[in-house]
Amino acid sequence: MTRAARLVLLLGLTGCAGAVSERRDGLDVSTLPADVQGDYALFSQRCSKCHSLARPLQSGITEDSYWRMYVEKMRRQPGSGISEADTVPILRFLHWYSVDRPKAAAAAAAAAAADAGGPGG
Repeated sequence: MTRAARLVLLLGLTGCAGAVSERRDGLDVSTLPADVQGDYALFSQRCSKCHSLARPLQSGITEDSYWRMYVEKMRRQPGSGISEADTVPILRFLHWYSVDRPKAAAAAAAAAAADAGGPGG
């Protein structure tokens, strides 16, 4: 068997091409809220099988309806390993990441700015 044939076979067995080299781009779990950590763990396990985690994390998507379509499309991909039950925690994490996390960061920044020299300071 040629080297190229072995590589094709190996990629076929992993389910999705590119998965091996792109798994190190996720988040530090210790920085996540406790109620998000389990959802992130499932998201990172399932979604890194086929593409880098940067792909969804840096997508700029902020609408839950679009996330639902995106995750359903990924779920139907051969070898994704995403079950229907997996979609709930994955979507919950993606909502937190794209909607709740930026709101919390903006509120924290506004509070810090007010403490640093807001009116009357």
